[in-house]
This record gives sequence, structure tokens and C-alpha cells, in this order.
Amino acid sequence: MGLGRQDFRRRHGEPHLGPVVALVASYLEADNIGDVLKAVPARVGDLEVSTLVVVDGGDDGTEDIAEAAGAFVAALPVNMGQGVALKLGYELAATHGARYVVTIDADGQNDPVELPELLEPVLADEADFVVASRRLGRDDTTDQVRRAGVLFFATVINALTGLRLTDTSNGYRAIRVELLRDVTLDQDQYQTAELIISAASRGWRITERPTVWHPRASGESKKGHNVFFALNYARVVVLTWLRERRTGH
Repeated sequence: MGLGRQDFRRRHGEPHLGPVVALVASYLEADNIGDVLKAVPARVGDLEVSTLVVVDGGDDGTEDIAEAAGAFVAALPVNMGQGVALKLGYELAATHGARYVVTIDADGQNDPVELPELLEPVLADEADFVVASRRLGRDDTTDQVRRAGVLFFATVINALTGLRLTDTSNGYRAIRVELLRDVTLDQDQYQTAELIISAASRGWRITERPTVWHPRASGESKKGHNVFFALNYARVVVLTWLRERRTGH
């Protein structure tokens, strides 16, 4: 991640980001990310929103599109996985003044217009971590296997943590910076499960808000098809739960 930090400093020096950072990790999403960035609100109430794009390798010009949209950018020289890119983004946001981070997918499946509603429980001090739920809202995709997987993994993670969440595999989430400093993040992919289990094990307050889950604007997911996704997501769930138990959280 050191080269990503260097790239950020080369582009921006030592800026002060707004108290809310909309964080987008992107790998080969040049065709989609521009519209996502245009929809990010400039403010939530009286809080300024800064947009930070971590480009996770690739040579499709994503960083140029992001900078043209007014976003802060940190580019990694090679693809290291969304989890690594997000971890770098969390670090940069916290170092440069953010108090809250909202992660948004680069592929158009999340609607940035929902950002204020997602953040509201954190601002009201009712939660420290809010996950968007397509099961509480609406899922406009057609993959029934993926829908079944969302239900299955929510059931498993709830059983392990004592939570009552409906969607534990959604990357659209709002998080208090103090939580990000506290949790352990080792995984290079499927970070939502690791975040939820680690945060729950440390006693942070986690809740949900409904979202509309859109089909990706174009292209294919970089996380693999259903069987590959399910096996790797299950691996992250098990490894994170065992680690938290072993460390006494």
C-alpha cells in the first residue's frame, strides 16, 4: 500500500478531506465510475462530502476520469484486491480528517443519492456501522442464486455474531472512522464479512438501511461467478470468526 500512499501525496500533497468521505475502490470500471461519481452528493446536511477513489491497478484511465470528476485519487500500480484498496482508502480518509466513511461500488449497483439515508443512524449516534440491505429495499437484479446466497450468508453470520442483519454481503456501507481504526482487516477480497464479524466481536453497534440494488451498469463482476464467490466468501467468514475467537474478541 506504500506506493498507493506515495501516489496520493504526489497528486494532492497533504489535503484536508471533508468529514464525510465517499470511498470508491475501482478495478477496470472506467465505463461505469464516471456516472457514479457525478451522483455523489456534495454535502450531507452541513457536512462536506469528499470523494476518494482508490484505483486498484489496471490501465483503463480510471484515475483520469476520477480526477476530472473532482475526486481525490490514490492509484495502486497492480491489482491487489478490493479489500486492500479499501484498507488504503480507510487509512487515507482517517489521516486526512474524515470522521465518517461511506463505501460505494464503482460498477453502478449502488445509488450514491442514498448516501445521506445510509449515514443518518451514524450521525444520530444510533449506530457505528450501517450496512445497506437489498432485502429491506429492492433488488433489481435477476440472479436467483446470488439472492439465495445473500440470505444464506446473513443467516450464518447472524448465528456467529448474534446480529439480526438481512444483508451481510453488501459493499454499500457507512462507518465511523474510530471503528475502522479498531477492527482487524486482513482479507484482500470479500471485506464486508470481515468488517461485520470483526466489528461485532468488538462490540460496535451495527444496523441496516434499505437500498435499491441495481444491475451493474456494464461489464462483469471481478469477484467471480456464484460458486467461486460463495466458496471464497465462506472462507473469509470462517477465518475471520476463528481469528476473532482466538484473539479473545
